Amino acid sequence: MADALVVASGRSQRHVGAMADHLLRALKEAGYGKCRIEGMPHADWVLIDTGDVIVHLFRPEVRSFYNIEKIWSVETGGHRAAV
Repeated sequence: MADALVVASGRSQRHVGAMADHLLRALKEAGYGKCRIEGMPHADWVLIDTGDVIVHLFRPEVRSFYNIEKIWSVETGGHRAAV
């Protein structure tokens, strides 16, 4: 699927959109101009797929609602460990 998964939060839709714009510009300058992006018009949850790395940018309320960290965690002997 990907080598790495990044999950981050912004304070508002404007902040999430600005973080995504900044990241996309930096990726383009680094030669990763063919990234796939979802969610930019609303900027509640923006997903940027570079191929090797997938970046999720959330507003705090949306991040807690979807709780994708739980999807990527593993139960290990009564303790939860992030994968």
